[in-house]
Amino acid sequence: MDVSTRAVLTTSFAAVMAVGAYFGMAPLTVVAAALAALVAAGWPALLELPESGAARAVVGLAGVGAVVVAWATPGEPALRYVPVVLAMAIILAFVAEFLRPDGRERMVDSLVGTVSGAVVAVSCAGWIAAGRTDQGAALVVTSAVALAVASAVCALPLTGWTNALATFALAVVAGGGVAWAMPELDRLSGVWAGAVAGLLVAAIDALFDQLPTVRGRLVSVCASAVPVAVGGTLIFVVGRVIVG
Repeated sequence: MDVSTRAVLTTSFAAVMAVGAYFGMAPLTVVAAALAALVAAGWPALLELPESGAARAVVGLAGVGAVVVAWATPGEPALRYVPVVLAMAIILAFVAEFLRPDGRERMVDSLVGTVSGAVVAVSCAGWIAAGRTDQGAALVVTSAVALAVASAVCALPLTGWTNALATFALAVVAGGGVAWAMPELDRLSGVWAGAVAGLLVAAIDALFDQLPTVRGRLVSVCASAVPVAVGGTLIFVVGRVIVG
């Protein structure tokens, strides 16, 4: 799971999210649900959890359920029922631990890993909520493009703070540039979206660099999907606070 592989996959996921938002809420919902499912598929292996099947099921149900609930919720706020989904996922995580037939080795690791995965997967619902804000489609497209650019920059042969600063700077430029090309969104909002995307990608890239290398297709896909998944909630905050 090297940096270039993660960058290519993250860029692809962000681009698909932008395409989904461009064509409307239904395609965006499908893409967000698929992203949550990808996170769930590889999360247990990424964290090397002792019980992968139950963790995968809980994370998947939480992520896909949150996306569907956000899409089906009438009016605003679109995320008002999502905390209920997350609470149910936490309860399911405890139930899954009680039902483990292996003596519940590393129970704390398994429980915390499952709940953290549910939080990441549930964050995908933020893309749906962001798409329903004022100038929602433009905001989602701008943010997804900024994420894609930031992920691509991470693959450059730069290290340390140089890589982080380059990722942040070019994401800001990308966000502002896309917002300038889309009359529905002002450039300041695009800059803020780019800043959030740049900080997120740089932070997660630094985190994964500290982890031991874990091989496997599902692990690579999951690690690459995490920045886009977590970005959903952060972009929704930008849409609420900056765009309005």
